[in-house]
Amino acid sequence: MIFCDHRTTPEAILRQDRGSLRRAGSEMAAMKIYEGKRSIDGLVVTVDGRPLLEHYEVQRFTSWGFEWTYEGASPQQLALAILYDHLGDKARAIRLSEPFMQKVVADMDNDWTLTGDQVDRAIAQIEKR
Repeated sequence: MIFCDHRTTPEAILRQDRGSLRRAGSEMAAMKIYEGKRSIDGLVVTVDGRPLLEHYEVQRFTSWGFEWTYEGASPQQLALAILYDHLGDKARAIRLSEPFMQKVVADMDNDWTLTGDQVDRAIAQIEKR
């Protein structure tokens, strides 16, 4: 937000504006964007535009990769991958993977976008129980 009065110089406005842009840019950089799409070639899941790994090294629920729109092993693998990528905590990602799959992944559309803020809100609701 730019604050000015009759004494504000153009240089001062630019300094305020640059500071606002830097703060907004750092907030945006911290928030990840997860996306899933179905195509004729199969399923594609990305985080910030790069492929999201299945993270089988954390826990293997299936060897068939990701899936969504229903409850099962492949949707739970997607839930785990999102949670582990987002949290960086293996034990917590494993513990939350089933309820996150039931609450979020099973209800996703064929093509979907999920922000880091939405992941945080879902985790908070799950952990309130």
